[in-house]
Amino acid sequence: MGFLAFLLLGLIAGAIAKLILPGKQGGGWFVTLLLGVVGAIIGGWIGSAIFGVGINEFWSLSSWLLAIGGAIIVLLIYGLIVGRGSRTRG
Repeated sequence: MGFLAFLLLGLIAGAIAKLILPGKQGGGWFVTLLLGVVGAIIGGWIGSAIFGVGINEFWSLSSWLLAIGGAIIVLLIYGLIVGRGSRTRG
């Protein structure tokens, strides 16, 4: 898969992950792109380690599922990290 296709996959996977998870996640399109790309990398790594399937083709269902799953994991971790810093003491 080419670099631009991988970025597009990450952007769309990050947006879908934000739609799936409840609540309000901060960040604009650039944060969504970063979370999606990191999620796609992590999802591809997990998929190749567990299932023997990585992110190879843009139009492959397994690529999309792994990228979205990885983006959900990264978004959950991102929410935990950012959520702690935004709490007010009172």
